[in-house]
Amino acid sequence: DARRKRILFRAQHCGMKENDIILGGFAEARIEALSEADLDAFEILLKQPDNDVYTWVSGRETPPAEFATDLMRQILAFNAD
Repeated sequence: DARRKRILFRAQHCGMKENDIILGGFAEARIEALSEADLDAFEILLKQPDNDVYTWVSGRETPPAEFATDLMRQILAFNAD
């Protein structure tokens, strides 16, 4: 669907190479399996500053409570593999 394609494109073209790799790789592998709530959380995550997102998805910092979502847990687990 169009929403999933848009999120996939944005995840692969975040503006910061590291985020493109982490989020783009995750989205490419899992976008079809994400729930509507996960898609909502992904869209919100993609609107955050690149440096903040990188520190969260790389596991360097614990994400703030509003980003400690099931989606973030999935991204962190995917990135750990």
